[in-house]
Amino acid sequence: MTPHLLSIGQVHRRTPPSKAMSGAKQYQSTMDVFPEMPHCLDMLSVKGTSGKERPLLCVVDDDESVRESLPDLLGEFGFSARVFSSAEEFLSSDCVNDASCLILDIAMPGMSGPDLYQELKNRGKEIPVVFITGLRDEAVRARTLKQGAAGFVLKPFSDVALLAAIKTALQAA
Repeated sequence: MTPHLLSIGQVHRRTPPSKAMSGAKQYQSTMDVFPEMPHCLDMLSVKGTSGKERPLLCVVDDDESVRESLPDLLGEFGFSARVFSSAEEFLSSDCVNDASCLILDIAMPGMSGPDLYQELKNRGKEIPVVFITGLRDEAVRARTLKQGAAGFVLKPFSDVALLAAIKTALQAA
């Protein structure tokens, strides 16, 4: 798997020149997940085309570039992915009952990511959530984690940071 640095609008694949020979990768990332969580996963799954069980991750983000790039990355991680441009679109889909984890943008037109998370809780749906955002607002981060979000990742983020947050979310399920 090739590491990625996901940036609004594009996926960057790179190895810093100083690390190219050793194979080590270096990325800048800010992430909040609970480090004490084990790395083994007990996941809800859907059947992939190969017949193997693959967890379904749903991405809800109004940014088209994120919706275009994340499914490929999540597929490389071994997940099935569905993308939605709004919270309302997700709520009207059949994925509400099938999702193993949600990756939600914080700020979207209409219903925000935290509002969607609260609506799902009100409906009795306990789907683990990783919030992604370009907003560097400590109050928002603290509030979402206090409400029970499994992770909070700032854009741009590395594939390693996103995968760690997803693993934490799935373990918390």
